[in-house]
Formats: sequence, structure tokens, C-alpha cells
Amino acid sequence: MQREHIWKCPVLTGKSLLLVFTMFKRSKPSVTDRKRELFAQGTTQTILKNDKKNFHSLSQLVLSAGVLKPTPLVKHSKITHFEIEILDAQTRKQICIVDKVSSTSTLRDIKTKFHRACPQWYPSRVGLQLERGGPFLKDYVNIQSIAASSIVTLYFTDLGQQVFMAEYTGPLLIYLIFYMRFTYIYDAKESSRRSRHPVVHLACFCHCLHYARYVLETLFVHKLSGEHTPLKNLIKGCAFYWGFTSWIAYYINHPWYTPPTFGNRQVTVSLLNFLVCIKISFEYYLFNLC
Repeated sequence: MQREHIWKCPVLTGKSLLLVFTMFKRSKPSVTDRKRELFAQGTTQTILKNDKKNFHSLSQLVLSAGVLKPTPLVKHSKITHFEIEILDAQTRKQICIVDKVSSTSTLRDIKTKFHRACPQWYPSRVGLQLERGGPFLKDYVNIQSIAASSIVTLYFTDLGQQVFMAEYTGPLLIYLIFYMRFTYIYDAKESSRRSRHPVVHLACFCHCLHYARYVLETLFVHKLSGEHTPLKNLIKGCAFYWGFTSWIAYYINHPWYTPPTFGNRQVTVSLLNFLVCIKISFEYYLFNLC
């Protein structure tokens, strides 16, 4: 006789059913929790997509830029000394070369060395330009700031020559204006009616010869002064020479001019003294030039 195994199902009481239902409810996520989970997943995916796009853009930028170049090293100038070539601003002929000029030297230092090579031009009379017709460089300018290479070309102009040319050329021209007896200076009828005394022509010759000597001295001797005349002194000098010339020229060339009191004797003695002084001055200048 076989035994029959009878399985007995446990009887669930009300309290047990309540416990099982509660556990099932907790294990099943709510709608709100599900939405939060989906939102979090969507945000994470969006962030991942944005990161992928940013990484792709950055990689494309790097590839388009090519090979990265190393940062160039700053090369300091190895030029410690310069060679200054000084040319005449008018003829472009070389006057001299000032060598072994340090990088810290100024234009004033170059003018001093230029004066040592050419003693007839003092530093204050020297005008230096980077190009012809350009502005004159200031004495405080550093040579390294204007140098493009180790050889620098500068153009020279004698400033003293310009000053003295202005002072001495003016009287030469002013006297000739009065000598011509222009109508806006003298009366035309008086000038045509009265003839000139020979001493008037002689005075014009002596005056022009005197200032022509000054002009030649300025052009070829260059030893009128040790320093360049400042602007204030230039105005004073021009006022004196031009004003004094206008004063004497007006009376000597006036139609009513009368000859000297002692006549030809006075004229002859004065002319001889003038020629002797001119001869001595020309011999002195020729001696200096030689």
C-alpha cells in the first residue's frame, strides 16, 4: 500500500496578506519615480551628446591648424658696435666714416666724434638726417633706435652755414634793391632828373665785395664761430645787418645825395684803406685753406 504524500498549502492569514501586498507595492516604482528616472537618463544622454560634439569640434580645429609650432625664442641683437657713414646732404659725397660706435651712443656722441675727424665743423653746427630733406635728428636720439643694420647712413648739413648765409646774403641783396632806385622807394621824377655821382657806384662795388667775401668765407672756410648761433642771436644778427644796410643804402643811393666834403682825396684814401683790408683778409683765408 503506497503512501500518498499530501502537500498542504499554508493558510495565509489576513496579517500575512497585508505584509505581502506592502512588499509588492514597495518593489514596484511609482509613476513619479519613473519620470524622474527617465528625466535623469535623458539629461545624461544629452550631456554625453554635447560632450561628443565639443570633442569632435575640438579635434577638427586641431587637425585644421596643422602641426603646432613651438614658441619662437626672442633673439637679442648681437650688434654691439655700429659704423656710421656720413654723406653730404647736397652732393651725396662721403665726408667721413665714424666707426666703433656703441649701441648706447647718442647723436650727440656721433657729432663729437665727427668733429674730431673734421675739426672745422663743431657739434652744435652739425645737422644729421636719416634721409635728404628729412627732419634733423635730436641730440638725445639713441643710435640703436634708428639703426636697421650695423651700417647707418646719415646726411650732414652745416647749420652754422645756413645761419651766416642768412645774415650776410640779406645785406648784399638789400643794398642792390636801393641801388636800383625802385619807384616804391624813391620818387621817379627825382631819380630820372638827377644823375648819380661816381662815388655812389664805387660805394656799391665796395659794399658788394665786402659781403661777397663773407659769403665765400661761410662757404669755404667755416671758421666764423665755434658754436652754432641760437635762434635768438640769429634774429639779432639779421636785424643788425639788414637794418644797418637799409639805413646806409637809403642815403647813399638817394637822388639828393651829395659827395664827400673833401672830394676825391677823401674817396681815394678811404678806397685804399678798404682794398688793403680786403687783401689782408683774403691772404688769411687762403692761408687757412692751404
